Amino acid sequence: MLQQTLCPTPPGDTTDDDRSDPWQVGKVQLHSRFLLGTAGYPSPTVLLSALQTARTQVVTVGLKRTLAAAGDNGFIASIRQTLRDTGAHLLPNTAGCRTAREAVQLAHMARELYDTPWLKLEVVGDEYTLQPDPFELVAAATQLVRDGFTVFPYCTDDLVTCRRLLDAGCPVLMPWGAPIGSGQGLLNPYALRTLRERLPDATLIIDAGLGAPSHAAQALEMGFDAVLLNSAVAQAREPVAMARAFRLAIEGGRAAWRAGVMARQDFAVASTPVTGQPFTLSDTVGGQASLLPGAP
Repeated sequence: MLQQTLCPTPPGDTTDDDRSDPWQVGKVQLHSRFLLGTAGYPSPTVLLSALQTARTQVVTVGLKRTLAAAGDNGFIASIRQTLRDTGAHLLPNTAGCRTAREAVQLAHMARELYDTPWLKLEVVGDEYTLQPDPFELVAAATQLVRDGFTVFPYCTDDLVTCRRLLDAGCPVLMPWGAPIGSGQGLLNPYALRTLRERLPDATLIIDAGLGAPSHAAQALEMGFDAVLLNSAVAQAREPVAMARAFRLAIEGGRAAWRAGVMARQDFAVASTPVTGQPFTLSDTVGGQASLLPGAP
């Protein structure tokens, strides 16, 4: 049985800053802001090492594709073992669904199989971009919340759609950065900043399209609560090393947001004002007065 309660984190798996800056989904408190997928890794061993290196506390798995693969080839058992080894939470997803009805049916199957109410809800409306269908997505989310699921909807950066999903009872929103698997990063920073500004109390996770650690850092610097990705790590030449790179970038981006990123300006502002007048400060170490910039 997979319990959705916070498992003790092994020593050294989170920094003091992580622990002083938690976030929550319902009653579950989390420290890691790096959610990671499980598809496309070279081997189960590499997958487990990547998850451990990422220090993720939320792991996603696509149930539809898993069940389609000849009796799952032991993949579900492997994921269960990975969760036990890492203490992570499972987030099944409805990848591949095209209608609300199909997604709802698969969600109930996932809850039976994995014994978790958490669900990453995907309802795709376009085969080329794999863009979420906003109408089917809201319909499915509304039904699943009524059925007792904790719904993490994968959506676009459209503000109105996001508001409808919040109204439906979703505790988290997961707008895309770019089309799934494209690695293009944050294609529409304006829309994403607008979401963050207009939905200040919502938990927002960038999901899909990230390709480089700098993309993840940018999302966290903008004030997003976390990022979810898969291909950028799984398809890297060295997935475990890339998992570490993303973890550090996410930690850095979050630290920058908490510190307060300076405002952008359209003109130059000298970082060291030059007044043309000399002034001195006492050098307490050497006991000598020293000239500061601006003195002739």
